[in-house]
Amino acid sequence: MEVKTSLLDNMIGVGDMVLLEPLSEDSFLGNLKKRFDHSEIYTYIGSVVISMNPYRSLPIYTPEKVEEYRNRNFYELSPHIYALADEAYRSLRDQDKDQCILITGESGAGKTEASKLVMSYVAAVCGKGHEVNKVKEQLLQSNPVLEAFGNAKTVRNDNSSRFGKYMDIEFDFKGDPLGGVISNYLLEKSRVVKQPRGERNFHVFYQLLSGASDDTLRKLKLDRDFSKYNYLSLDSAVVSGLDDAANFRTVRNAMQIVGFMEDEVQSVLELVAAVLKLGNIEFKPESRCNGTDESRVKDKNDLKEMCELLGMEQSVLERAFSYRTVEAKMEKVSTTLNVAQAYYARDALAKNLYSRLFSWLVTRINESIQAQTKARHKVMGVLDIYGFEIFEDNSFEQFIINYCNEKLQQIFIELTLREEQEEYVREGIEWTNIEYFNNAIICDLIENNQNGILAMLDEECLRPGTVTDETFLDKLNTICADHQHFESRLNKNSKFLNDHSLPHNCFRIQHYAGKVLYRVEGFVDKNNDLLYRDLSQAMYKANHSLIKQLFPEGNPAKVNLKRPPTAGFQFRASVGTLMRNLQTKNPNYIRCIKPNDKKASHIFTDSLVRHQVRYLGLMENVRVRRAGYAFRQPYEPCLERYKMLCKRTWPHWKGPAREGVEVLMADLQIPAEEISYGRSKIFIRNPRTLFFLEEKRKQCLQDLATLIQKIYRGWKCRTHFLLMKKSQIVVAAWYRRYAQQKTYRNIKSATTVVQSYTRGWQARKLLRELKYQKRCEEAVTTIAAFWHGTQVRREYRKFFRANAGKKIYDFTIQRIIQKYFLGLKSSMPSMSPIDRKWPARPYGFLDGVHTELRKIFHHWRCKKYRDQFTEEKKAVYEEKLEASEIFKDKKALYPSSVSQPFKGDYLEISKNPKYQKLNSAVDEKVLLADVVNKINRANGKGTPRIFLLTKKNFVLADQKTGQVKASIPLPDVTSMSVSTQKDGFFALKLKEGSASAVKGDFLLSSEHLIEIITKLHRIGATAADREKLKVDISDEFLVQFKQDKVCVKFIQSSPKNGNSVSCKRKNNRLLEVSVPTSP
Repeated sequence: MEVKTSLLDNMIGVGDMVLLEPLSEDSFLGNLKKRFDHSEIYTYIGSVVISMNPYRSLPIYTPEKVEEYRNRNFYELSPHIYALADEAYRSLRDQDKDQCILITGESGAGKTEASKLVMSYVAAVCGKGHEVNKVKEQLLQSNPVLEAFGNAKTVRNDNSSRFGKYMDIEFDFKGDPLGGVISNYLLEKSRVVKQPRGERNFHVFYQLLSGASDDTLRKLKLDRDFSKYNYLSLDSAVVSGLDDAANFRTVRNAMQIVGFMEDEVQSVLELVAAVLKLGNIEFKPESRCNGTDESRVKDKNDLKEMCELLGMEQSVLERAFSYRTVEAKMEKVSTTLNVAQAYYARDALAKNLYSRLFSWLVTRINESIQAQTKARHKVMGVLDIYGFEIFEDNSFEQFIINYCNEKLQQIFIELTLREEQEEYVREGIEWTNIEYFNNAIICDLIENNQNGILAMLDEECLRPGTVTDETFLDKLNTICADHQHFESRLNKNSKFLNDHSLPHNCFRIQHYAGKVLYRVEGFVDKNNDLLYRDLSQAMYKANHSLIKQLFPEGNPAKVNLKRPPTAGFQFRASVGTLMRNLQTKNPNYIRCIKPNDKKASHIFTDSLVRHQVRYLGLMENVRVRRAGYAFRQPYEPCLERYKMLCKRTWPHWKGPAREGVEVLMADLQIPAEEISYGRSKIFIRNPRTLFFLEEKRKQCLQDLATLIQKIYRGWKCRTHFLLMKKSQIVVAAWYRRYAQQKTYRNIKSATTVVQSYTRGWQARKLLRELKYQKRCEEAVTTIAAFWHGTQVRREYRKFFRANAGKKIYDFTIQRIIQKYFLGLKSSMPSMSPIDRKWPARPYGFLDGVHTELRKIFHHWRCKKYRDQFTEEKKAVYEEKLEASEIFKDKKALYPSSVSQPFKGDYLEISKNPKYQKLNSAVDEKVLLADVVNKINRANGKGTPRIFLLTKKNFVLADQKTGQVKASIPLPDVTSMSVSTQKDGFFALKLKEGSASAVKGDFLLSSEHLIEIITKLHRIGATAADREKLKVDISDEFLVQFKQDKVCVKFIQSSPKNGNSVSCKRKNNRLLEVSVPTSP
């Protein structure tokens, strides 16, 4: 990014109006327009900054710009608001001077944005740290809160400040912010109840209805529809480019940062809602018996909701709208209010409620942002206040606003002249009085304690009897008749015979910015600003915490019959305090100008800007600055800038800077009356002299540029020539090297070819000789070999013929066996023990070997397969093997059980809580748990029983209750009987004479018969103290039931009733079991 090194470099127009030549109003406007068209919105008048509102975003407020202007001289860079803010901050920090920045201009000129830019710059360049950042954030976040409650959309500005704000920012000795104090002036509270066409009420009403949650609105008894509230204008309720919902969230967040508690925020919103509800209260006339009119509330719903919000009785407020109590000494007189008076009382209450709420907000913000330490602080004040206002219809508000601007103009002229005089004295320059228009006479016309307009207005308001605006105007005509700046139709200065623009109910004041016509209507009422005591007392009775603070005069214990001060008196006192405060500080001025009324960019309206230039007194400001010396500059920068104009000072001056400047000016033959030498600065009287210096410098710079270009071009050509020469030598050297290398390579290549041909011929000759010698040797060897062979064959022929057959046979057999084993290796079967495949034998004589190898391989893979088994799996297979030995080819049910694993515990008796009692009754580990059917000999039907098998006993228990029915020691079991069919019947025969055999043997039926019989047989086989249990497999066997023996006979039957096995009693000695045949 290019950084300008001086105000005079690359200048568009004239950056400082003091240097404008020739100086006239047209040239002034032309310079502003030229800079505005090139997006240069800032222009200086000495140390005053003129700011044009661009109505668009410009890339001149970036962090890089902040760093560019930080700690730089005021005139060092192009005009910018940052330059003024930096100058003020550095003067406060380094010179311990309190500062104030006065921002003035009409509505829409950009005053609020200018104050934000100043505060943001100061926040960016001051110190860092947690506490410092917290203070800076609170100071910056106070703006959104005050803007929401104090700004509104007007025809001139979408975010117009409807109050004056002065903020004192307090700093410590290091320049870090400690806190601040805000003062507010004259909130336009009449806007609460009435807005001009095309304008809105204060922002907070629209933000609340647009951005609050449905729950919040329900608590506040509000609706989002703007049209339901009389105090909100509908023609401009929605503003393009203004997001009320988002702004409401910003305001809530800002209030939290500043330090508002949640209940305080809720109380503020309740009061805002109460103002909206108050506007919806309407009245109707009602005649009394004595003939007087009395007002009554039409619809009491809004009144009721408002009272609920404020926590007050509805009847108290309703009476305050209908009656007025007047107290005089010890007497009280109660009078009724007609409809017009009731509406006046309602609006007065709404205005006072909102105005006092706004003042409370300012006080509450001050409590949060004020400095905590009591030590002396450095202070920077920022004043953002209304500019001079000249409307078609000017009333009391415009009158006191313009009075404030008169006072600011007065102090501006005084402080500017004082600053000029102090600098002249400081530099040792003779001070000459400057002629200028002193507006003290206008200020005196307004604020004189005896004959001033405000004093007469207060006197008229306090006068007993009938007081109207017309009587006030008559008094002005009487008192101010001879004043040269006051005009009316009955005043000798009015020239009413030929000036018909001055109506009868108006007066005109010739302000410093021009003549302003004021309509006297409403002056008395607005100055009185009365709120009936009944309403104050009614509000004080509310149970709302904030209301009692806003209406302390309503306290019955502190009744004050003294009339409250008027609005004009309060404002005059506030302005006086403000003026005294400003006079103790070093002033810095920002004059804001609005380029057009359309709020559009790139439009410059000459007439509008000319009007603002006049009433801001900018031409007078330039003339005051130019009345003495138009330009001044320290010696060092001046010598550095213009030293090339004199041979004695160029390029380096070795003496003091002042002497160098004196030599320079003498050489340039500058007239002595045009310049003056101070202690540290040179003063130039006429801008023409400065422009003469700049023109000479420009010409000199062009000559210097030509000289620099000439020297540079010569140096560049010489450098290029030397480089070319050096390059040519290098190229020639490399070429000669290349040529010699090429010649050498050619000679070497030719030599190599000759050598290769010679060596080839010699090699071929030697090869021929060697080949011939080898053939001779091979021929001799062959002949010798044949001869020796013949000799050996003759000698051993008789031995060979005797043993040749046996050797050939052995060799053949060996090759066949080798081939057999290799073929067997490549065609081996899988490792599965059940795989029956085996390669066919190729020769019959290998039949025995082939069979033996098959057995060996099968045994080996079975061993490998068994080695993979775990102990549990081995036990399972041992049981399966034992089952095979018992039942294979004997029991038709066996094949179907082979693929079914022996699970053992089918009931999960240890896990199932149903069998917990049964499990605890068995001491040993349960090997098998299953449900079996115990066959009844009486009818052949089965009863479900739980069958538990351990190493020593088997137990039968009831399936439902888990109660043990029988516990039989295994040694008492002698044998087991089953059929050959596919049934699950089995009989457990007990030892005769044993205690278990009292009731006889057990005939049972189970789906897991194979597993039960196998486990019983296996337990008997492993027990060392008893014989192995016999398993009798037969279709007929005897079962002992008590004293009788019954024959159980198994027969095959056709499947008539399904595939289930049935048992029937034929007689006392026979049970017949029918087993369905398989299809």
